[in-house]
Amino acid sequence: MTMVAAQPRVAPVRRLWAAPLILGLTILAGTAIGETRLPFATVLQTLANHLWGASYPVDGIEAGIIWSYRLPRAIVAACCGAGLALTGVVLQALLRNPLADPYLMGLSAGASTGAVLVTVAGVGGGVISMSFGALTGALLAFGCVVVLAHAVSGGAGGGRATQAAAAIILAGIAGSQMFNALTAFTIARSANAEQARGIMFWLMGNLSGIRWEDVMACTLVSLAGVGLCIWHRRGLDAFTFGADGAASLGINVPALRGSLITATAIMVGVLVSKVGAIGFVGLVVPHAMRFLVGTRHDRLVPASALAGAVFLVAADVISRVIVPGQVLPIGVVTALVGAPAFALILVRGARR
Repeated sequence: MTMVAAQPRVAPVRRLWAAPLILGLTILAGTAIGETRLPFATVLQTLANHLWGASYPVDGIEAGIIWSYRLPRAIVAACCGAGLALTGVVLQALLRNPLADPYLMGLSAGASTGAVLVTVAGVGGGVISMSFGALTGALLAFGCVVVLAHAVSGGAGGGRATQAAAAIILAGIAGSQMFNALTAFTIARSANAEQARGIMFWLMGNLSGIRWEDVMACTLVSLAGVGLCIWHRRGLDAFTFGADGAASLGINVPALRGSLITATAIMVGVLVSKVGAIGFVGLVVPHAMRFLVGTRHDRLVPASALAGAVFLVAADVISRVIVPGQVLPIGVVTALVGAPAFALILVRGARR
């Protein structure tokens, strides 16, 4: 299935200048809204105290909730939303498949397996953290998918690049199923009831454990992803004509595809290791932005990154307030939006 470029109306570039302001307001809303109601003035005063050295009298507990819990959580949600949306843009362009998303290659399943092996099976003897286990599992899953795809396609490149893209998709499906089975087996064999509940919550996306030490890694990997995609924007545009067409335009197809997919694997591995598996962001956001700003990647890349950040922060806010007294996994909210969008893409693809 090839990706159909639909661009009924292209938004002027100047409209994108409002996106950083919208993102800042969204993060502020994510900091102000939560399970515990706090006066908005208290939120502003706490931020002023920490950012600009003001001396407003603020209750210590309320200040801790705002600065140490909600603000880093909102920032990491924005970084993860941006990173996951970017990986969707890259995969949909390189593989020319409208259903491609960051979990196509088994990255999420591999990260889940790594986290479960560390926390439940005791791999690493307590020396390895859950985040490191998840990152290792994601990269291992990516390696397995690459090896399987290479074996299936016979190292296809140039004129056989379309076959290579199809092989990656099929290998990703197989890898996801295998690592999901390993995760389920490990939980059933080694986890008690409390561990199983915690792991299942994490598998659906969980921002509750985010602290300031997690902000730097997520911010750096997201900014690096934005920069890399913008740097290769013309190469991504060339893939609109297919891998063979891109090669005829002078693009080194194997090198570009390999570097961008490797960067995608690292980005998803880092983000999933911090917040768990959050689905549908990389599927829904690129399609929405492609409709609004067109298919040119000099617009699509920044627009998708900003829209993904806003979407995931908003989803996190909803997950905290939709059920009073209970925080839902953020993956539940993204799935409620993403599943209908997934069905719509399938229907439109069938009609075309």
